[in-house]
Amino acid sequence: MKKQFLEAGKIVGTHGIAGDIKVQSWCDSPDVLTDFDTLYLSPSEPVTVRRAFVHKNVVILHLAGVDSCDDAQALRGRVLYLNRDDIDLPDDLVFIQDMIGLTVYDVRTDSVIGTLKEVLTTNPAHDMYVISRPDAPDALIPACEPFLVSVDLDAGHLTVRTIEGLIE
Repeated sequence: MKKQFLEAGKIVGTHGIAGDIKVQSWCDSPDVLTDFDTLYLSPSEPVTVRRAFVHKNVVILHLAGVDSCDDAQALRGRVLYLNRDDIDLPDDLVFIQDMIGLTVYDVRTDSVIGTLKEVLTTNPAHDMYVISRPDAPDALIPACEPFLVSVDLDAGHLTVRTIEGLIE
């Protein structure tokens, strides 16, 4: 089931004395968070973004009602969310959070190899799928062609094509 509110980043500190907060973005790029007028501290707690910019790979936000360093410090450690309805996602892209838990099928071995546990986004060349496998260590599969065949969120399947030795 797709979540309505998606985790977008974590408040990691304050910036200056006027109540600005530093946010570690969990989006594809920190710039993504600068495009929203409203973010959420919880699904029932919207906050209006007054100002947003990227500085040294973190997002600096000024939220309405957060006007002092103490106000900003009180938010430290909180997660910020995006409302799915506020995002215009191209048809060929999916949210990583929607993929977690998909059954992973390998066309080479003609078998289910496990469940998508995590997507590592730290590799500059491409993401990596972490596949949880029963009775075996987690497998890493590159999240790019020719390994990625298809993603079907409705059916709950991620189809990959491994090469010999990758998961054995």
